[in-house]
Amino acid sequence: MKYQLSISKDEINELPLYVFNGTIKLIESTGDALVAVEQLKQEKVLGFDTETRAAFKKGERYDVSMLQLATNSCAYLFRLNKFKLMPELVAILADPNIVKAGVAVRDDIKGLQKLLAFEATNFVELADVAQEKKIKNFGLRALTGILLKKRLSKRAKISNWELTTLTPAQISYAACDAVVGVEIYQAFTDSNI
Repeated sequence: MKYQLSISKDEINELPLYVFNGTIKLIESTGDALVAVEQLKQEKVLGFDTETRAAFKKGERYDVSMLQLATNSCAYLFRLNKFKLMPELVAILADPNIVKAGVAVRDDIKGLQKLLAFEATNFVELADVAQEKKIKNFGLRALTGILLKKRLSKRAKISNWELTTLTPAQISYAACDAVVGVEIYQAFTDSNI
């Protein structure tokens, strides 16, 4: 697969919007989380991301509100502000047999480790892979443009992830951010470069 090594904001804005047409599972209880974990344990590669409520005042800080894990066909959105991060879910994050791929994963992992200690295993930082392949723009939006030829919407990024009911835009944004992680990882591994 041949791809460009850089992309401008204007070029990204000309691309068609990335739309995820798979299943989105919004998980708001321990019971639903346990069911999802059983499904996720069967996977070899997952897209990974987290969302945290934006802080606008000095000293203001929030815990991770959502953990997103995704396959090509299903995005699992774990609302950690509604139930505690559980050992069964952390076992996925520590599983050496499951790749967890995303951008800026280190801060996401640290945020999750504040909720429940675990050893993060087999995480792939897609920005590092991009740099190794000499790609100059390695944010999630740029990599989506370069490798998937789509524009990732970032409209819902700075929003309140602790709302009682998330908006459809928030749910779609969270799902897309995780799904493109697995798709970009697969684009890199399928390209043989």
